[in-house]
Order: sequence, then C-alpha cells, then structure tokens
Amino acid sequence: MNFRAIYALYRFEMARALRTVGQSIISPVLSTALYFVVFGSAIGGRMQDIDGVAYGAFIVPGLMMMTLLTQSIANASFAIYFPRFTGTIYEVLSAPISSFEIVAGYVGAAATKSVVVGLIILGTASFFVPLQIQHPLFMLGFLVLTAITFSLFGFILGIWADGFERLQIVPMLVVMPLTFLGGTFYSIDMLPPVWRTISLFNPVVYLVSGFRWSFFGSSDISMGVSFGMTLLFLVICLGVVAWIFRTGYRLKS
Repeated sequence: MNFRAIYALYRFEMARALRTVGQSIISPVLSTALYFVVFGSAIGGRMQDIDGVAYGAFIVPGLMMMTLLTQSIANASFAIYFPRFTGTIYEVLSAPISSFEIVAGYVGAAATKSVVVGLIILGTASFFVPLQIQHPLFMLGFLVLTAITFSLFGFILGIWADGFERLQIVPMLVVMPLTFLGGTFYSIDMLPPVWRTISLFNPVVYLVSGFRWSFFGSSDISMGVSFGMTLLFLVICLGVVAWIFRTGYRLKS
C-alpha cells in the first residue's frame, strides 16, 4: 500500500480545511451553539426530563450527529467534486495510486474534519448543559464510524453530481429533513404508534439512537441494532464506491 500517496492526498485536503477554517469549523460550531441556546436553554427549561435526562443534555447527541452527518457529506462531496470540475482529477487517476488509496485519502480527511467538529461541539455543549458520557470509548468509536460512513456517502454524491446545484440537492432535501425527523430533538417513543413505526424506516433514527446510548445508557433503539444498521450502510457505500472505480462512472468521461 502506498501510504505516502494516501498521506499526500490527506495532507492536501486538511491544508485546504485550515485555509477555510471559518467555513470548515467555526461556522458549524456556531450554528450548533445556537441550537443549544434556543432548544437547550430557552425551550429546555420548559420541557420535562426525557427518560430521566434533562432536555438540554438529551439533545446533545442528536445535535452532534446532525452536524457530523452534514459536515461529513459536505466535506467529502466537495473534495472529490472540485477536482472533477477543474479537471485535475485526471492527474490523480493517472498517478501510480490505487482506487482504495484515493478513497482513503479523501474520505480520511473528510472524516477527520467532521470528527474534530463533533468533538468541538461536545466541548461547547459542556458550557451549556451538564454532561456525562457513560460509554466514552463506544461514543468515540461510533463517532468515527459514522463520520467514515457518511464521508463515503458524500464521496459518492460528489462523483454523481454534475453541477453545484445537484451537489446540494441530497443534503438539503433528503438528509436534513431525515435528520430533523430522526429523533434529534425528541424521543420517538413520544410519538403515536403509527408515526413511531414510520420513523423506524428513517436510517438517521438508528444513528442518533445508538449515539445517544453511549451518553445515557438508554435509547429508543437497541444499541446492537443501531450499530448493525450503521455497518450495513457502510458496506453498501463501499460497494458503490468499488463499482464506481471499476466502471469509471463519471470519472473517466
């Protein structure tokens, strides 16, 4: 394996993030902090505890997961779309580097940036609400797994998109609504039975639920099921990426 090539791509993407630190890190952190102010402080004081957890603390895992999903997709999709747009992707494809190494470089950098933002948000949340993490190792592992999975998904979107407009369609019209309806600000057990059943078809529910378990030891969905669904989506994304490089879909034309 050509680790030098992977590191070169990784370093290039991380350097680009440092040049745009306001957009890459500060902006999502400030946006999430506003959610804490509005929902955690203003509304949280009027809400009852959920499963014995104060509402302000209850929404922390959901807000972290929401930011992680959107940032992972945005970082990875733009990272691969921009070389396609400028034509420099052909230099990467013609280099003595395998498809796995290309994906590892781009996806690794996107996932790293997302995890950093997620941890900063966690630190920011501690200033607003009292937090305790019952399973810190699982929390960190699930954070990394989700970042890699959705960075792969963003990588696929970046190859599929043929314009900046299409680059934003899925994150804005699909991912964001699913995130808001995925238990970010509430427990799906609070919903009527019919809507709770419908919510189980939302993949974000499993992500938020599994991540919330690492904080409080309880969740709407079994931790094993949440972890399994995340792994399944990871495998699907890996399969799609492998097909893209095998066929050259939107890469060689």
